Amino acid sequence: MTGKRQPRGGTPRVEQWAPMDASTPRGGLRRTWRVLVGRPLRFRDLGAEQITPVEGLSALSLDALTSVAYGPEAIVVVLAVAGAGALRLVLPITIAIVVLLAILVGSYRQVIVAYPGGGGAYAVSRANFGANVSLVAAASLVVDYTLTVAVSIAAGVGALTAAFPSLVPATLPLCLGILAVIMVMNLRGLGDTARAFLLPTLIFIVGLLAIIGVGLVHPLGLHQPQPGHSLVPTHAIEAVGILLVLKAFSSGCSALTGVEAIANGVPLFKPPRVQRAKRTELLLGVILGAMLLGLAVLARRWHVGPRSGQTVLSEIMADAVGRHWAYFIVSITITIVLGLAANTSFGGLPVLASLLGRDNYLPHLFSLRGDRQVFSFGIVTLAVLAAALLIAVDGNTQSLIPMFAIGVFTGFTLAQGGMVLHWRATRPKGWQLRASLNGLGSLVTAVATVIFIVTKFTSGAWVVLVAVPCFIVLFVRINRYYRYVHQQLGFGSVPPAPHAHPTYVVVPVIGVNRLTSFAISQALSIGDEVLAVSVLQDEEDADEKDESLRAEWTRWDPGVPLRILRTQYASIARPIVELIDELRARVESQIVVLLPVVQPDRRRYELLHNHIDTVVAGALRSRDDIVVTRVVMRLRTHEQDRDAVAGEQDTVQGGAR
Repeated sequence: MTGKRQPRGGTPRVEQWAPMDASTPRGGLRRTWRVLVGRPLRFRDLGAEQITPVEGLSALSLDALTSVAYGPEAIVVVLAVAGAGALRLVLPITIAIVVLLAILVGSYRQVIVAYPGGGGAYAVSRANFGANVSLVAAASLVVDYTLTVAVSIAAGVGALTAAFPSLVPATLPLCLGILAVIMVMNLRGLGDTARAFLLPTLIFIVGLLAIIGVGLVHPLGLHQPQPGHSLVPTHAIEAVGILLVLKAFSSGCSALTGVEAIANGVPLFKPPRVQRAKRTELLLGVILGAMLLGLAVLARRWHVGPRSGQTVLSEIMADAVGRHWAYFIVSITITIVLGLAANTSFGGLPVLASLLGRDNYLPHLFSLRGDRQVFSFGIVTLAVLAAALLIAVDGNTQSLIPMFAIGVFTGFTLAQGGMVLHWRATRPKGWQLRASLNGLGSLVTAVATVIFIVTKFTSGAWVVLVAVPCFIVLFVRINRYYRYVHQQLGFGSVPPAPHAHPTYVVVPVIGVNRLTSFAISQALSIGDEVLAVSVLQDEEDADEKDESLRAEWTRWDPGVPLRILRTQYASIARPIVELIDELRARVESQIVVLLPVVQPDRRRYELLHNHIDTVVAGALRSRDDIVVTRVVMRLRTHEQDRDAVAGEQDTVQGGAR
C-alpha cells in the first residue's frame, strides 16, 4: 500500500506490496522456483496441462504397467515351494488375474461415466454406501498411493544398484533425489510430466511386447546359459492345495495396482474428459492383459522358476532375445519406468485429496490450485509422506512389499460393491449383467484382500491395518471441526446487519523516523482516534531517553499524542497489553493495534530486523476484543534509492532557479 503525503514530516515513497501464492517461495528463491516449475498459468491456459489418452498411459498408468516386473514373479515364487511341477499353474492363475483385470477395467470405465468428477472408490462409496464407508475407501487409497510412490522408487533404485553395486550405499539419497524430481515435475503440471515420461513409457511398452512376440514366434536365446542357480526346491516343501493357489493368486494380484488411478483422475483429461479417460482405461487393460498373458505363456513353456540374482522377467527376456542390445535397452527402460511409476500416485492422490477437502474431511488447502493450476498442497504432502516412508525403511523394497496392494484392493472391493448398488438404483438396460460382474469382482477382490492380510500380517501388513484407522480418525476429527466452525459462523442462516464502530488505533513506535510517519499516516486513515505508544525500560539513562523522545515528538508534531510506557521487565509486550486493558475499560470504540513492519528488498536481510511486531502480536493473539494488524513499509532497492536521490536533487535545483 502507498501512504499519502502528510502536511508535516512527509511520508516515504513505498512500493505496492501484494502477497504471493502460498505455494510460491519469496525473495531470492522466487526466480529459482520459477525456473523449476514455470510461470503461473491462467485458467484459460489450463488446457495445455490436461492430458490425452496416450499421455494418460505415462501420467496415470505406469504403476499398473510396470507391475509386470513383480506380479508374475510373485506367482512363480509362491508356486515354487511346491516344486517344479506346480509352475504349470502359472498360466491358469494368470488367466484368472486377467479375467479379474477385465472386470476391474469394465467396472472403472463405468465409474468414469457415473462419477466424472474423479475420486474413484471414494466417490462411488460416498454416493452408495454413505460417508462412513467412503472414509474407509479414502484412507485405503491414501495409504496405497503413498506406498506406490515408495515401492516404485525403491524398486527402480534397487534395479539400478543391482546393475551398479557401487551405488548401494547411496540407495536412500538416490530414492529421495528421484522423489524430489518427480514432485517438481508434477508441480509444473501433469501435462509437462506426462510428455516428459511418454518416451520411456512407449519404449517400455513396445520393447516388452516385441520381446514377448519374438519369444512366442522364434526365441533367440532359449538355449543360452542363465546366470545364478535355480531356487526351485528339489523336493516340494508344500503340497499344491487350494490355499497355495489362493496365495499365489493374491500375490499375483499385485499386478493390478494402479488400475483405479485413471478413474480417480478424470478431471485431468482434456475435454471430452469421460471419453478420453475411458479410452485410457481400455488401453491400459489391453496392454497390461497382453503382457501378463504373454509372460505367463512363456514362463510355462520354458519352465521358468526363480533364480538367484535374477528376476523372472529378466529370465524370460533373456530366453526370448538373448542378452544382447534389445535385452539391455528394455532392461534399462524398465529400471527407469519403475522409478517413474510413482507418478501415478501424483496424478491420483491430489485429486482425491481435493475432493476430501471439498467434503470437509481434509484442510481446504488441498482443494486450492497453485500457480500452475495443480493441487500443489496434495503433491507436496504426498512427497513428504513417501519420503518419510523411504527414510523409515532405508529405501529397502522388500520392507515395503508386504504392505503393498492391501489398500488398493480394499478400494477395489468398495468401488465394485458400490457399483452394484448403483446399478440397482438406476436400473439401466442390462443392469443385471453389469451388477453380477461387479458383484463377482467385489467378492474376488475381497477374498484377495483377506488373503493378503492373513499371509502378510506379521511381515508388515499390520502397519496398513493401523494406518487406515488413523487416517479415518483424522478425517472424522477434521470434519467435526469444520461442522463446529460452520455452526459458529452461521452458514446457511441470515446474519445480523453489520454496523460500524468508532475506531481507536494504537501504534507502537520506537522513535521518530519514516517508518513511524508511514504507520501514523495509515492509522489516521482508518481511525477516529490515534495514540502512539513507545516502551522504555527503566535503565540508568531511561529519563534521558524519555526526555529526548518527547522533544523529538513535539518538534515533529504529527498531530497524534505520544504515550511513553516505562517497564522494569525485558519484554515490551507486557506494558502494551496493560495499556490495552486500561483502554478497553474506558473506551467504547473498536481498538486496533497497528504494528509497523519493515520489509527489506532481499529476504536474507529479514533476520537483521528485531521483529518487535512478532512479539507484540504473539502477546495479543488470544485477545478477541481487539484487532491486531500489520502495516508493511517496503524498503527501496539500491537502484530505486539512487533514482529517488537524483530526483530530489533535480527538484532542489529547479526550485533554486
